Amino acid sequence: MIVPASKFRLISGQESLTTYTFNTGAAQHTFCKHCGIKAFYTPRSNPDGFSVNLRCLDRTHVESIEVEIFDGQNWEQNAGALAHLSQDD
Repeated sequence: MIVPASKFRLISGQESLTTYTFNTGAAQHTFCKHCGIKAFYTPRSNPDGFSVNLRCLDRTHVESIEVEIFDGQNWEQNAGALAHLSQDD
C-alpha cells in the first residue's frame, strides 16, 4: 500500500528496524531486525511516499482498502502508473 510521506507515521518499533538498499540504492527497504519482515519501504516509483506492508498495520485504524491491479512482472514499464499514490489528496 503506497501512501504519501505526509500521511505516514511510525508509532513504535524504530529501534527494531534496519534499512537495506538493493541495486541502484534508490529504494530503501525497511526490515525488522528480529523477524525479517519488510514493514515498509521508499519505492523508486514513489520517492515521496512509503509502500507499507498491510500486515504490519493496526487494523483498528483501517476503515477501507482499495486495490489497484498492477503489472509487477513488467515493473519498469509500468512504474509511472503508481506515481499518483504518493501524492497528497
